[in-house]
Amino acid sequence: MNVEITVGDLRFLARLETDAAPKTCQAFQSMLPLQTQLIQARWSGEAAWIPLGGLQLGLGYENHTSHPAAGQLLLYPGGISETEILFPYGWTLFASKAGQLAGNHFATIFEGNERLNELGELVLRQGAQEITFTAQP
Repeated sequence: MNVEITVGDLRFLARLETDAAPKTCQAFQSMLPLQTQLIQARWSGEAAWIPLGGLQLGLGYENHTSHPAAGQLLLYPGGISETEILFPYGWTLFASKAGQLAGNHFATIFEGNERLNELGELVLRQGAQEITFTAQP
């Protein structure tokens, strides 16, 4: 299954990593469609994030990494820091004020990658942006 991601006039398509992170993908799919705010990450470098607060998804680590590439979306299941989705648009080392974190790599952007830097500039320079995730067959 694919997911369409829109931020203003930016459009991305991402593939869910169902083989590597089946439980995380299932939890993410249960949240769709998702419309929320994307904000610049404070600790992780060239990444934006979606805070999900105390949302409990019943997940542990699955296909987890601290070093996602641009366009490799992570879902952090909570614990050391709050539950969140990390959206890397460049060089990223996933972290919080408590230190380095690892999140579940659950989706990879395969269309629109050439606009990731534009997304980063938008979030960094203009602040929080509305983001929408929609399931695609």
